[in-house]
Amino acid sequence: MKLENCRVAVIACDGFEEPELTEPARVLRQAGAVVEIVSKTRDPIQGFRHFDKSLKVEVDKTWDALKVGNYDAVVLPGGALNADTTRTEQPVLEFLRGMQKAGKPIAAICHAPWELISAGLLRGRTLTAYHTIKDDIENAGGKFVDQEVVVDGNWITSRQPSDIPEFNREVIAALEAVRV
Repeated sequence: MKLENCRVAVIACDGFEEPELTEPARVLRQAGAVVEIVSKTRDPIQGFRHFDKSLKVEVDKTWDALKVGNYDAVVLPGGALNADTTRTEQPVLEFLRGMQKAGKPIAAICHAPWELISAGLLRGRTLTAYHTIKDDIENAGGKFVDQEVVVDGNWITSRQPSDIPEFNREVIAALEAVRV
């Protein structure tokens, strides 16, 4: 259990892309991390596989738990509806700014960089995301690259579900590095 006692917030709401939440959460838990699904309410959240509804996921905590001292890292799954909704939530944006200020790992996949854009964190960063938000990234002052995973300081970003194995590998590596 190499990540024992490591606490990770997975921030999501209805419309998350199922494998972008479930797979990182599964891998992190297998490595010994405590993973908490954090959403606006305690109601289960609806996942999707692109356009089709899939499973619902139980929520562990609500936005009020989003305190930098409570977590060692944050994972932001994609899903256009999820990211577009979550990017408007002030507690999420404040938490992301705090995590960045603390230098803690921030992992975002697919449309999730929208949340980082809305938090005002992109200027000067190199990242990847789903190809449809390339313009948003560049307009926010970031550098978009089209590759499976990009590590830029404390950030880990990926494009889409097919990149999840590489994304998970880099998230685990980032957490191992901060646990040393």
